[in-house]
Parts: sequence; C-alpha cells; structure tokens
Amino acid sequence: MRGDYTSIRIEHEEALSWIVLDRPEAANALSPQLLDEFADALERLKREGGPVIAIRGEGRGFCAGMDLSSYGAGDNGPADPMLDHERLRSNVARWLMMWDHPKPVIAAVHGFCLAAAAQMCVFADITVVADDVRIGEPTIPIGGGFIAPTWVSLVGPKRAKEFAFVPGNWIDGPTAVAWGWANHCVPAADLIPAVRSLAQRVAMTPPDVLRLKKLSINRATEAAGFRQALSGIADIDALLHLAPAVLEVRQRMKDQGLKAVIQQFKVAPTSPLVAPKE
Repeated sequence: MRGDYTSIRIEHEEALSWIVLDRPEAANALSPQLLDEFADALERLKREGGPVIAIRGEGRGFCAGMDLSSYGAGDNGPADPMLDHERLRSNVARWLMMWDHPKPVIAAVHGFCLAAAAQMCVFADITVVADDVRIGEPTIPIGGGFIAPTWVSLVGPKRAKEFAFVPGNWIDGPTAVAWGWANHCVPAADLIPAVRSLAQRVAMTPPDVLRLKKLSINRATEAAGFRQALSGIADIDALLHLAPAVLEVRQRMKDQGLKAVIQQFKVAPTSPLVAPKE
C-alpha cells in the first residue's frame, strides 16, 4: 500500500506492518520527502496495522544514507549553520519516533546500510541483518561524529571510535552481531522470513504488555545516558561542517568530482583487523 506516499510504502500482514524504503533507483537515500513520509507512517501506525512494525529497503540494499543532493551539498557551498543544525536535530527527532513508538520496531537490513542509515537502525528495538550486509561510515570524512556517538550504548566507546576514525569504515553482519549492534545475522534469502517469524512470536505478547516492556527497557537505557548522548551531536556536526579542513575537502569535491575524492579516502576497513600486505 503506497497510499499518499511516493518514497516509501506500507505493507500490512497479520503480525506486522512493513515500512519499505522505496527509492531503489537512488539506493533508498534519505531525501527530505522520504523522511517526512517515514515520520508520517510511524505516526499512522500507532493507530493502524499489526502489533509489530518492521522496516526494510527495496532493491539491492537497505539504505545508502542521506540524499546529499537534497541538502545543498557539493557545488552550493556549506549550508547555513542554523538550518544545518535544525536539519540534523530533525533527523534525530524522526529516529526517536521509533524509540518512543508504542509498538516494537524491527529493522531488517540487507546489502548496504550506510552513514545516516547506520544511525537510524540504532533506534529500532531489534535489528536483524543479512549475511551480505555492509554497515558503514561515510567515505569522505566531513562530518563531526553524528553517527558513531549513537552507537556507544550498543557497542561501547572503543568500538564506536574504531568505527568512526577510519574513513569509510564498515563492519559485516557477523561483526555487527558480535559487537552488539545487531541481534541476528541470517542468510540474505532468509532475512524477510526470519523477521516475519520473529514478529509473529513477539505479537503473541499482548500489545499493552509489549508497550510497557519496551518503555521499561528504554528507561533503563536512558538512565545510562542514551538520550543525553544525543543532545550534542547535531551541534558538533553543524560546527564541523564549517571547519577549514572540511571546507577544503568540499572544495576538492567541487574541483575534482565526488568519485575522485571518494577514491582518495578509500581504505580497508578495520574489522576484521588485518595487517597490510608488504
């Protein structure tokens, strides 16, 4: 069911309702329209649909992160700092809609899950990944730690730093489970059936009981500082977007092209850690 949506669709089943990111031609990049529709769908599913929500991406991968062409990136120069800050805060507020949602939210992740999408999944209650997935940071280091700080409650500060410090760093599905970022890693062909089976078992618990169980666990996580950790990430990221080093990289992107600059920062991931060949 697409309904009024153009960038997502909703599919209802007995035990769950799917929110499908549906821009496969753009690698499901998060455009402003997609984000607005995503938030609207979450609000609608408070009252409609199955007792569990699941999120997946259409096409080759889950999501490639933000659609930078929609935010004045590249040739248009740096964004207005106040607008940039508000945009970043709005993105976090949308993810918190999953965290605060009365229904359990499961992320079903395959193919690629990059940049802001790797942040988005932190706010799901359960994450199941396919064995073909790459979960990664942006290749070009022009952000100020907007993604990895949200990982700390799941993977710890040292792993979050390892993830963030290397340009374009990524982890695979088994590593995501070993680190605590994901609950399960399954063969890609089994991802949707596995999430469907999990949702059916979760749905056996009455909705009101599920809601309070989720609230109780969220409160325990927030007592450990989860929500407080979100309070400054938009500030730092917006500030760094105006730093001379970042502006220099942006100028290189304008002069040399995005693909050329990506190649300059492309290195091997740190997990699993291997020594470079001589």
